[in-house]
Amino acid sequence: MEPIELVGRLGRWASGRGPLYALLAERLRQLIDEGDLAPGELLLPDRALAAALSVGRSTVVAAYDQLAAQGRIVRRQGSGTRVAGVRAANPPAATGAPMFLHLLEPRDGTLMLACAAPVVPPPELVNAYSAMLPRLAAATGIGYHPTGLFELRQALAVRYSQRGTPTRPEQILVTSGGQQALSLLARAFVAPGDPVLVEAPTYPGALEVFHEQAAKLHTLPVGMAGFEAAVRRYRPALAYVVPTFHNPTGAVLSSLQRQHLAAVAARAGVPLIEDEILTDLAFPETEPPPAGPDSVVSIGSLSKVLWGGLRIGWVRADEPLISRLARFRAVHDLGGNVPAQLAATVLVAELDELRQRRAVQLKTNHDLLVSALAEHLPDWIVPSVSGGQTLWIRLPYGDGASFAQVALREGVAVLPGDGLDASGGSRDRLRVHFQADITDLVDGVHRLASAWKAYRPPQQRAGHPPTLAI
Repeated sequence: MEPIELVGRLGRWASGRGPLYALLAERLRQLIDEGDLAPGELLLPDRALAAALSVGRSTVVAAYDQLAAQGRIVRRQGSGTRVAGVRAANPPAATGAPMFLHLLEPRDGTLMLACAAPVVPPPELVNAYSAMLPRLAAATGIGYHPTGLFELRQALAVRYSQRGTPTRPEQILVTSGGQQALSLLARAFVAPGDPVLVEAPTYPGALEVFHEQAAKLHTLPVGMAGFEAAVRRYRPALAYVVPTFHNPTGAVLSSLQRQHLAAVAARAGVPLIEDEILTDLAFPETEPPPAGPDSVVSIGSLSKVLWGGLRIGWVRADEPLISRLARFRAVHDLGGNVPAQLAATVLVAELDELRQRRAVQLKTNHDLLVSALAEHLPDWIVPSVSGGQTLWIRLPYGDGASFAQVALREGVAVLPGDGLDASGGSRDRLRVHFQADITDLVDGVHRLASAWKAYRPPQQRAGHPPTLAI
C-alpha cells in the first residue's frame, strides 16, 4: 500500500481528543472492522507511516501495539505488519479521496477548507421552491423523467444559446449534480484499462470517477499543452478539461485555445468533456468566455453558484449521447427530484443576477484570504485568481500531505496537492477554498499558521534541512 493511499483512508483521524497514538489506533480499528482494510493486508512500516502522517515513530509504534493487543493486526519480524485474518477474495472498494472523506465524516469542530461550496442556500432558493408549488400541484404523470423535466432542459438550452452555442432541449440531460454527470459519462466512454487524458492537477472528483472505471490516466499540464501529440500517442477513450476558473489553479483558457482542443478532439474522434461547473464564478468585471464549441460535451451544475444541497447538474451533448446517458441514469434513480427541477427552472432564469451578487462576495472572500495568508504565512506562495473558488498554494518546503495532517490537529482541513495530480506531482501544494464564511476564513488562517509553526516535514525530522521548492 502506498503512503498516500493509507493517509487518504485515515481521513481526519487526528481531529478528536486524546493522545495521538490512541486516535490513530481507533481510526485504524474502524477501517479494519468496516472491511476497508482487508484481512491479510500489509500495512505501512512504522517509519513510513510516521513520515506520511507527520508524527513521531513512537506514535505509530504505540498505535500498532494497541491494535496487536486487540488481535486486529499481526506483527512479525521479516514479514511486516498485517491486518489479522485471511485476505478476502474481493475486498470492498472504498474511496481514499480526502475530499469525500471530509464529507462522509462529521465536522467535530474542524474548519472545512477542503470541500468548496456555498455554506448556506441563498434566499432565492427558498423563493424558487415557493414559486414552483402551483406547478407541482398541477403536475401529472408518475414523475419519472430520466432526461429531466422538459421545462428545465429548455431553460438550460436557452442559456447555452445565449452564451454562443445554439442548443436544443433534446441536447440536455439533467442529472443529480455535476458528479453524477461525470459518472455517467465515464460509464458511457471508459472501459477498464482505457486511456484517459486529464490535466495535472485537476478536480479530484473526476479522478475518483475515472479510477472507479479502472481507467489508465495520462496527464498534461493545465490547459492541455501538447494535446494533439498526446491524442496521437495514447488514443484516449476521452479527454477531460476544466477550461474556466480551473479547479484548483483558477486558470482560464481563451476561446481560441478551447476551439483548438475541440478541433483536435473532433478530428481524432475523441470525446472532449469540458467541465464548466465553475464558469459562473467570475469576479466582478470579469466576464467568463462563451460556451465551448458544439462538438464538445459540456458539464454544468448549480451547486457552486447556488448551494451544494440543490443537486441539479446537467450534460450538454449531441442527442444520441443524451439518449444513451438517460438509459444509464434510469438504472440508478429513474429521473431525479421533480420539485428540485421545478425550482431550478425558476433559478436558471435568474442566474445572471444571482451570479453577479455571488461575484462580489467571492471577490471579497478571495481578497481577504490572500491578504491574511500574506500576513500570517508570508513564505507561502499564493497566486491570486480572477474567479472560481480555490487558491493553489505552494509550500516553501515539505509536502502538502504531511502538512495537512498537522493542520487537522489544529482543527482545519485542507486538500494536499498530490490527491489532485494523477502524475504524482504537486506534492508541495495545497488547495484552499474561499467559499467559507469570512470568520471561518480568518480563523482558518490562524489555525494554518499555528500548524505551520509546529510542522516538521519528514526529511527535517530525519535530520536533513528542508529543501526549498524552486
